[in-house]
Amino acid sequence: MSASLLILIPLLPLVGFLINGIGFPNIPKGAVGIIGTLAVVASFVLSVMTFNAFVAAGSQPFVLPLFDWITVGDLHIPFSFQIDQLSLLMLMIITGVGSLIHIYSIGYMHHDSGFGKFFAYLNLFLFFMLLLVLGSNYVIMFIGWEGVGLCSYLLIGFWNKNTNYNNAARKAFIMNRVGDLGFLLGIFTIIATFGSVEYTEVFSKAAAGFQVGDPVIITITLFLFVGAMGKSAQIPLYTWLPDAMAGPTPVSALIHAATMVTAGIYMVIRSNVLYSLAPSTLEIVGIIGGATALFAASIGLLQNDIKKVLAYSTVSQLGYMFMGLGAMAYSASMFHVITHAFFKALLFLGAGSVIHAMSDEQDIRSMGGLRKKLPVTFLTFLIATIAISGIPPFAGFFSKDEILAHVFEHNKILWVIGVLGSVMTSFYMFRLLFLTFFGTFRGTHEQEHHLHESPASMTVPLIILAILSAAGGFIGVPEALHGSHQLAQFMAPLYDLAKTANPAAFAHTSLSHSEEYMLMAISVAAALISAIAAYVMYVQKGAVPAADTEEKSGLQRVIYNKYYVDELYDSVFVKPVKVLSNFLYAAGEFAIDLIIDAVVKLVGLFAKLLRKTQTGSTGEYVFAMVIGIVVILFWKLLL
Repeated sequence: MSASLLILIPLLPLVGFLINGIGFPNIPKGAVGIIGTLAVVASFVLSVMTFNAFVAAGSQPFVLPLFDWITVGDLHIPFSFQIDQLSLLMLMIITGVGSLIHIYSIGYMHHDSGFGKFFAYLNLFLFFMLLLVLGSNYVIMFIGWEGVGLCSYLLIGFWNKNTNYNNAARKAFIMNRVGDLGFLLGIFTIIATFGSVEYTEVFSKAAAGFQVGDPVIITITLFLFVGAMGKSAQIPLYTWLPDAMAGPTPVSALIHAATMVTAGIYMVIRSNVLYSLAPSTLEIVGIIGGATALFAASIGLLQNDIKKVLAYSTVSQLGYMFMGLGAMAYSASMFHVITHAFFKALLFLGAGSVIHAMSDEQDIRSMGGLRKKLPVTFLTFLIATIAISGIPPFAGFFSKDEILAHVFEHNKILWVIGVLGSVMTSFYMFRLLFLTFFGTFRGTHEQEHHLHESPASMTVPLIILAILSAAGGFIGVPEALHGSHQLAQFMAPLYDLAKTANPAAFAHTSLSHSEEYMLMAISVAAALISAIAAYVMYVQKGAVPAADTEEKSGLQRVIYNKYYVDELYDSVFVKPVKVLSNFLYAAGEFAIDLIIDAVVKLVGLFAKLLRKTQTGSTGEYVFAMVIGIVVILFWKLLL
């Protein structure tokens, strides 16, 4: 494929942003949706063409130099793109799922006054995300990294007349800056260590010149992981993600499914050579991933906002991906990124369809019985729920099972945590499904009167994502189930340098088929038992979660209030900073006022003294002038 066509992949969404961003007050809504959507669809078509050309050419990675960018002394940073297995997979996920979200947004946001601005922001978001995954070095990645952070701020706070939404956008922006500081320190350390930020140079030098466990490599990988924790919402930098639900539902699908939150996973997989040389960092990655998966899943058990349940589900699923990375199961984690993009985008867009039908109601306690009124939404939501629960043969089963198998080999305790998280995932997802679509309607008569299925622009993307959620897992069927795992084979060349750097880490013994069958059986049984328990509780017994005003038991109250982590952060970080800021403000104001008052009084004092010399007597002025001339002449004579 020609270089000009490759450049168009990120450039087309940027053009869409410029057209809609500059002209949105004057461009008709129909044209806005077509321009914004076609820009991303065209990028998807070009991405597929690039993928096919790459495979046809023998799957040989290459770097496409665009122009010389930064040169400082011996440091040379070109602006160039890297085309390989990882970047191509990310391109197709971003543009493919992004195209469906754009089509969905045409129907969902049609009545919004900021329709043109919304599509402009979506296009800009995808431009930066594509830049992030296409860049051939860490600096270009960082540009895309910061760009998606900016766009997330704009999209989360899109309805900016609501103060709470603005606070959520600000929280996401600030918390991501904490992680970004770690990313920046990692880049600076890479420059100091390798004298370059180009992936090819950094990884080849690391593989050839550093031993496993080298302190410098551990430092770099820890710094980079701090950045990944912020962007991919891992403990302790996860609390921004549930609050990001303040944005329109298509934004939630875009941020939580295929783009921004997967950036941290992408960065670790891209840096697999460095992480393979730092096993102690990988242990930390796995532990934090396991803790996040379990912690977020437990919070999801008692949430009643349909989007908040899905938000904590995203945090939990990202934890699974990091567990896989901690076990060096890079391909398995990428597999889960792909399947998660399908079923989580479907879940969020399905939730948007429900919210659209319910006149913006998001509390599942006010829903019920919607499957008859919203048959397409219900069926697709059911498929996504089965997929995320890890029930075969849907997509989530294959990717989650592979991660758990690798974790079992690596650390049995983390595997137990993973299975417990899987139990919770199945329960809270089927709880959400049953409370929303089964039983009797619990909303108002006005809401019931207006219940209707969403338009085709919203349901068609749901159907496509449902097909992908059902069949997407077959790209990674394990050998134990008579598959060839095409995805793992395709990604294998990415780890050649890592295997050279640390061959012992890749020489682990694979599980026997009988062990794999046992692990699959445990995982599937746990998911099915949880689903049955949710059915008995919320369908047969008709239980409905208690109102917020009703008293809850101690543990329920703690979990319902998300373990009071936000309150803890507020007490430990926010309030002290506000107190310090108020003190500095008061002290600064006092000091400035003091200085200004002192200057004013001093000037006044001198003015009063000087004013006494102005007597109005001409004789005195002549006498003073003569004295002055005498003094000047005397001074000159002495010199």
